[in-house]
Amino acid sequence: MRTSYHTHTFRCNHASGTEEEYVLRAIEAGVSKLGFSDHAPYPMEPGYCSGFRMKMTDTPGYVQTLLDLREKYRGKIEIYIGFEAEYYPKYFKGFLEFLDDFPYDYLLMGQHLLGNEIDEGARGSGAETDDEAVLKRYVDQVCEGLETGAFSCVAHPDIIHYIGPEDIYQKHMAVLCACAKRLSVPLEINGLGIRTNRFYPDKRLWPVMAQTGNDVVYGCDAHDVQNAWDEESYQKTLKIAEQYGLHLIEDLPLRRPVCPGKKG
Repeated sequence: MRTSYHTHTFRCNHASGTEEEYVLRAIEAGVSKLGFSDHAPYPMEPGYCSGFRMKMTDTPGYVQTLLDLREKYRGKIEIYIGFEAEYYPKYFKGFLEFLDDFPYDYLLMGQHLLGNEIDEGARGSGAETDDEAVLKRYVDQVCEGLETGAFSCVAHPDIIHYIGPEDIYQKHMAVLCACAKRLSVPLEINGLGIRTNRFYPDKRLWPVMAQTGNDVVYGCDAHDVQNAWDEESYQKTLKIAEQYGLHLIEDLPLRRPVCPGKKG
């Protein structure tokens, strides 16, 4: 069964293709379930505009387009509405309150930046570092975000670009894996990283996930229509799972966050 829950569109300002183009490509490739998870709008300080995510004003169009496509292609493919988002402690409550007005299905955590994005120099998780404190901070922030219960999956959990000793890396990432396991949140093997030869997926993480017993999921992380499904990186993911004894699942346990102050 071909499923993918990590799909971007032109609305995030660094990908291409409309929602319908992705749907048609996915149907052509035999995908049964397609989840859209464009980079989520984030209400921050007045006047601040993040350059790599959807604008807040684009959110209604994104959601309505996917609702329409869900009906148009019913019986051919299942379409899910999601967002990829960082956990920013300062702004997270306002973020959930903003999204609560929309009928979406899930959130992916993609912790591209530490802190709250606009403070402390907006340190990127992908910046090379041999500082153990930065690695620990990344793990702590991801775990704090997972504890909110808001996220259905951790996208590219190995996006932290730690280049120090392997034992230090695995010690801290074991904490992240244990947290995800306890909360039943799958960890992603990222297709974009595979097909573009990035530093992630990081093979140092795979034995840790295997030992912890994490559920893992393949994510296309599509930023162009052709990669709405990428068979080559999927097959490589299957081989990784087999080699390391990883529990690869096809379906995410979708959960819609409960907005603060609301019940149910």
